Amino acid sequence: MTIRSSDAESVDLVILPPMRDLGDGFTVRRALPSAQRRMVGPFIFFDQMGPTAFHGGEGLDVRPHPHIGLSTLTYLLEGEIEHRDSLGSLQTIRPGAVNLMTAGSGIVHSERSPASARSAGGPLFGLQTWIALPAADQEIDPAFDHYAADQIPTTEAEGVRLSLVVGQADGLRSPVKTYSDTLYADLLLADGARYQLKAEHVERAIYVVSGAVEIVGQEGRFETGEFVVFKPGAEIVLRGTGDTRLMLVGGEPFPEARQIFWNFVSTSAERIDQAKRDWREGRFARVPGDDEFIPLPENS
Repeated sequence: MTIRSSDAESVDLVILPPMRDLGDGFTVRRALPSAQRRMVGPFIFFDQMGPTAFHGGEGLDVRPHPHIGLSTLTYLLEGEIEHRDSLGSLQTIRPGAVNLMTAGSGIVHSERSPASARSAGGPLFGLQTWIALPAADQEIDPAFDHYAADQIPTTEAEGVRLSLVVGQADGLRSPVKTYSDTLYADLLLADGARYQLKAEHVERAIYVVSGAVEIVGQEGRFETGEFVVFKPGAEIVLRGTGDTRLMLVGGEPFPEARQIFWNFVSTSAERIDQAKRDWREGRFARVPGDDEFIPLPENS
């Protein structure tokens, strides 16, 4: 994980997440958490998955693993993933849909390529984020919610297309459940198209999925794979350089710090230690139809 300086006066930090190969050519870029920035609003984890192209017979296999204290949000740009969890949920995720799993007091899930996609092969490209729960909601009952692509509100004009994944912006309101102030949006800019990123959220960032973007009236530009964190209250107008795709991320920060270990998030180190013991000793619920599991990391 590295950072670079920016001449843009509205930019606080530019994170350059490294690419990691998880095997079989499947890569991830992790922008959050980083040593330089732990969170943006309630977002405590931000991963780009792929892009990759599986051959026939290959696929994604993330074995069952636990979470506490957060909601996971999966948003695909290409391909399919089959989600299973300990509530008995079984859902195929496709591009533009939103898969929201709220762990609360504890949930276990797996993510694999569906049988049809595994047989034929094909692309997989998407984003997975973790949204920390407010302190008062950390131990709520686990839940699973899926929203089809046609449920996600979209607006399009003058070379700008915005799909509001979570929150409220530009007169749109997403149906996706939230527990605190949250902004998450998929923004497409044609070459030269402009978008005003309003200062209504305390913390804001963009992730450049493809293309490049400039801030009107300021120096420099931001390239594919960069995570750009803005200063609170800054007036920002983004301009696409070529066809550009961005994810907008933001929200109000929590007053309490968050602890994070492996897949566990909490305000309490003792609660995370309890989750470690529960996973090690088999006290989390199982995932129906998926008997494998990822063991607790060593030396924990």
